[in-house]
Amino acid sequence: MKHNNNYEIIRRTRGWDGHFKLDVYELRHHLFDGGQSAVLQREVLERGHAVAVLPYDPVRDEVVLIEQFRPGAISVHQRFPEMPLWLTEIVAGIVEDGEEMEDVAHRETKEESGCTIIGDLELISRYYVTPGCSSETVTMYYGRVDASGANGLHGLEEEGEDIRVYTVSSDECFAMLRDGQLCNATATIAIQWLMLNRDRIRREAGVSGM
Repeated sequence: MKHNNNYEIIRRTRGWDGHFKLDVYELRHHLFDGGQSAVLQREVLERGHAVAVLPYDPVRDEVVLIEQFRPGAISVHQRFPEMPLWLTEIVAGIVEDGEEMEDVAHRETKEESGCTIIGDLELISRYYVTPGCSSETVTMYYGRVDASGANGLHGLEEEGEDIRVYTVSSDECFAMLRDGQLCNATATIAIQWLMLNRDRIRREAGVSGM
């Protein structure tokens, strides 16, 4: 059902203007029965937009993963101790003003994993992260890399990044997903995509014996 962008912003105010921005909306919108909603107040985190990259080596059949501490996981870990504070992830970073998505993909792959993308990026998806409270989107790419030297510690010291880089075979990575070790949406989406596309990617890379 199409809604033709039928909504009205009555008032928008900036509730917080720090590193992140928080806007408070008063609005109403189209209802499925054809009417209009009551006036609603909603807070929206203006987080910015992100780019994520799945660094995969089709020749070695290895996925490059990163691990880092995430403060947003603290309260979750306190309630659910099995949920980690150091998350296993794929490469990702925020798009700065004036940057192109693909430029961010190349930059973040180098900064966070030490790898260089080979050839063209392939778009996997663009999706909302949590549209109930945030405007953030992620644009996700597959990037072919040479994983032979992917290891060690990476990240920018001035940004407080402490990132451990390591590789696993695609089959090991699929098992990690099934076992619940990839407990963030970006990594989950990326590895599910790889499950569906690994054979094609390897054929296109000229890997024989498949």
